[in-house]
Amino acid sequence: MSSPDSHLVRVTHARGVTTITLDSPHNRNALSHRLMTELLAALAEANADDRVRVIVLDHTGPVFCSGADLAETAAAAKSGQMPAALLGDVLGAVARSAKPVVAVVRGPARAGGLGLIAAADLAVCTAAATFAFTEVRLGVVPALISATVLPRLAPRAAAELYLTGDVFDGPRAAAIGLVTATAPDDDVDAVVARWCASLVRGAPASLATTKQLLRRRPEPELDAELAHLSEISLRFFGSAEGREGVAAFREKRDAVWVPRADDDGAAAAATP
Repeated sequence: MSSPDSHLVRVTHARGVTTITLDSPHNRNALSHRLMTELLAALAEANADDRVRVIVLDHTGPVFCSGADLAETAAAAKSGQMPAALLGDVLGAVARSAKPVVAVVRGPARAGGLGLIAAADLAVCTAAATFAFTEVRLGVVPALISATVLPRLAPRAAAELYLTGDVFDGPRAAAIGLVTATAPDDDVDAVVARWCASLVRGAPASLATTKQLLRRRPEPELDAELAHLSEISLRFFGSAEGREGVAAFREKRDAVWVPRADDDGAAAAATP
């Protein structure tokens, strides 16, 4: 467990590239309030520094990001101070960054972690990395991350993966547009280095304006959508289904809505 004085986000800088590393492996880089606060500060500092030309978002530990911090979410359910309330700010900060953002995914990503990947301009993952939109299985909705995810995904793939919550691999993530490329573990850093070498050759103002052209929605529309989707996410995290789903996941059991084998027998007995 990290001590109160340690950081959950580490920052390094070299030759125009600032690397922001999620460093909370004890909880699989979950999106806790503290991690997101530190991430927002690091992004703001990188964007304000004229030396920074590219931002790389990396991680320690085997998991890129497990999504919302469910332990923190369960504890906050009664107070209403959900950590998910800050996620909209994080996704907006990544999507609106004037500097190109490259996500490096060396392991599994779930739920909110996929929103973070989709918000980046470029993303590379290992072939063994796995992904899943697990929200519906927890009694919540992948609402907030949709602002960054849905513009990336093929519609049919989005419907399948959002509704089933099934796990998919790196090649599928690249095929549907969630990531830019998939590479063997040993080649991921070379892909990132190649992208960064190309990106630093672009003029800063030209890159920032080109990023704006690539967005599907102007900033005011993105802000309004993030606010609307955040309200939906928070409503479901605080709902009876959301509380039960989070509890079931933490207790490693099926939620109450999952059909059981004896349900069929009970239904048959009740049929005249």
